[in-house]
Amino acid sequence: MVVVIFGCLGILLALRLVERPIFGAGRPVTPHITRFVCRSVLTIMGLPVEMRGQRMRGPGAIVANHTSWLDIFVLNSRKTIYFVSKAEVAGWPGIGWLARATGTLFINRDRREAQAQTEAFEDRLLNGHRLLFFPEGTSTDGLRVLPFKTTLFAAFFSERLHHQLQVQPVSVVYHPPAGAHPRFYGWWGEMEFGPALLRILAQRKQGRVVLDYHPPVRVDDYANRKSLAHALETRVREGHAAELGPVPAEFLEGR
Repeated sequence: MVVVIFGCLGILLALRLVERPIFGAGRPVTPHITRFVCRSVLTIMGLPVEMRGQRMRGPGAIVANHTSWLDIFVLNSRKTIYFVSKAEVAGWPGIGWLARATGTLFINRDRREAQAQTEAFEDRLLNGHRLLFFPEGTSTDGLRVLPFKTTLFAAFFSERLHHQLQVQPVSVVYHPPAGAHPRFYGWWGEMEFGPALLRILAQRKQGRVVLDYHPPVRVDDYANRKSLAHALETRVREGHAAELGPVPAEFLEGR
C-alpha cells in the first residue's frame, strides 16, 4: 500500500507540473491516478465496495455521512471528486501531503472567514469540480448519522451558484467482518489514528462497504441552507438505516 500510494504520488506531482500551467484549476489527468490508487488500496486490503443508485452527472456537490478514514479511499475509488476538509488536516504527516496533492479544499471553521470560503466554493464548483464534504463535521462509529451542520451549505445559495447547482446525498455503510464488532470500521471520539489503521489492516478477511447514491436535489428547490441540509440529512439517514438494518440497543448506548 505504501509503495502504491507514495509511488503514484510522485507520478501525480510530476504530471501536475505540466497539467497546472496548461489547464490551471482543471485536472484532466491526475484525478485518474487518484482513483487508481484508491481502488488499488482497497483491492490490496480485500475490502469490496458495492455501489447502488446512479452517480450524478454534470457539475455539483456531494454530501455523505462520515465513518472512517477509509471513506476517503472508498468515495474516491468510484468517481472524480475533491474533498472539503478542515484546515488542520493539511498539516498531518502523510495524509496532509496526499490531501494537498489531490486537490482537497481546506477551510477554517471560523465565521469570520465565511465570505472567503464561499468564494473558494464558487471558484471550484464553477471550474467543474465536484466537491464532497461531510456535514456531520466529524467521523462516527458507523452505526448512526449525526445531525448535519448547516454552515457550509450557505455557499450553495450564492448568486453565482444558486440557480445552477445540484447536490447528491450518499449513504456510506460499512458491514463488519464476520464475528467482528458492528463498530469495527468506525473511528470516533478520542481514538488515535495509528492503532485504528493497524487494527483494520491486520484483519485477515475484511467485511464490505456499500455506497448508496441517492437522486441529486436542486438547490433552487429549497428556501435556505437549513431546509436544504435537513432534506439531504434525511435522505442520507434513511439510506444508512435501510442498508445497515436493525442495530442492537446495547451498541447504540453512549459512544
